[in-house]
Amino acid sequence: MLTALGISPSDERIYRLFLDGADLTARQVAEASGLTEGRVRGCVARLTGLGLLRRTGPGRYQAVNPETALLPLLSRRRLEAEAAFGAARTEVDAIADTYRAGQLRTDPGNLVEVLSGREVVTARVEELTNSASSHIWALDRPPYLARADGAQHSNDDERAATRAWLARGIEVRSIYCPQSMERPGRFETLMELGAEGEQSRMLPTLPFKLHIIDKRVALVSLVGGVYDSLAVVHPSGLLDALIELYEAYWERAEPIGAPSPEVSRAAGFSHDEVVLLGMLKAGLKDQAIAHQLGTSTRTATRRIASVLARLGARNRFQAGFEAAVRGLV
Repeated sequence: MLTALGISPSDERIYRLFLDGADLTARQVAEASGLTEGRVRGCVARLTGLGLLRRTGPGRYQAVNPETALLPLLSRRRLEAEAAFGAARTEVDAIADTYRAGQLRTDPGNLVEVLSGREVVTARVEELTNSASSHIWALDRPPYLARADGAQHSNDDERAATRAWLARGIEVRSIYCPQSMERPGRFETLMELGAEGEQSRMLPTLPFKLHIIDKRVALVSLVGGVYDSLAVVHPSGLLDALIELYEAYWERAEPIGAPSPEVSRAAGFSHDEVVLLGMLKAGLKDQAIAHQLGTSTRTATRRIASVLARLGARNRFQAGFEAAVRGLV
């Protein structure tokens, strides 16, 4: 049972004989186990080296508290395993790069996969995002993939997927535009996920839909309107250019964020008002804000006017400045 910790079955068998708390000699353990005294001495030496036994007198040993001895050993072995798998992943990536470079020399068409058909595109996107280990970067705009049942993804779906990536230690960066806000309540969802670790920014427009996975592959939607054709770009000068393009857009984009509840309460603003300020700062128009809030445009305009009045601002620009000064956006 303890082989995962680097303890052999024979060493574990000897170790368990010490767990009743008694001080034992190698001879006593040999008699109890049926092993030779020389073999028992080897087991005791290894167990002592691992910190599982301690010497209490000449030739006598006692078990260390397992929680004190085994838990640190478990943590050490886990770190060693993670480091080994990380090194193996790096080597696999290097081998894949070498293979791909050879393929490109013989057939440059291997640089880009072109996929057609909703089912094929959906399967490839899921495969690549599930394999991500370090980065998922996106230029987010329509069209969007539907779920397997044909329904559109919900805000809850987005929360679940993003939280799963963050839990795996993946850096999630997304650049949105007003067109990204077709789903009511999505802006509030993004503010919520931003507080949990997603890095989100906003631009007035985006030229196309893009995903970059681990900086090793890029997914580019080829046709607007529907997400049924996709280019998968592998390591190459083209991929490098897409990464540089993404970084340039990232520098230009406006961060989407939310203050802590303590800050908003101290400033006297409700959660809904903070979300509204965030949408104003992001440049959403009254109609788009109304869509996010699930209200009429007239109601949204009235709420905007109320928030501007509370900030003492005459226009959206002044409101954004005042909200930033107060730490609300």
